Amino acid sequence: MDHLTVTGITADLAVPDIAAARGFYTGYLGLSVEEFNLGWVARYRSPDGRAEIQLLTRDATAPRNPVVSVKVGAAIDEAYDEARRLGLEIVHPLTEEPWGLRRFFVRAPDGNILNIVSHPDD
Repeated sequence: MDHLTVTGITADLAVPDIAAARGFYTGYLGLSVEEFNLGWVARYRSPDGRAEIQLLTRDATAPRNPVVSVKVGAAIDEAYDEARRLGLEIVHPLTEEPWGLRRFFVRAPDGNILNIVSHPDD
């Protein structure tokens, strides 16, 4: 595998309380469409779909919060195998999550944690 084919990247902002933070992102920034809200993570996007952000308090299954979510579609297994082959630190193993997606967390050489994810609709 030369490199991943990334189909989207979403910033993951850690917040102490999603309900308290929501007003700033939906009001001031205009990210008024709530795509989902699981209580610990919520995604908001602009009405035209050109911008989005995820707010999260504490990841439900992983030991650390990621800074971004990187969509790789059906190539999730290949992405996981390549990260392992390269000797990258896997922070959260490849997991089929109860809310319907497959993902793993990898630490970039600069220390940032990335959520590599495949959504069912990818």
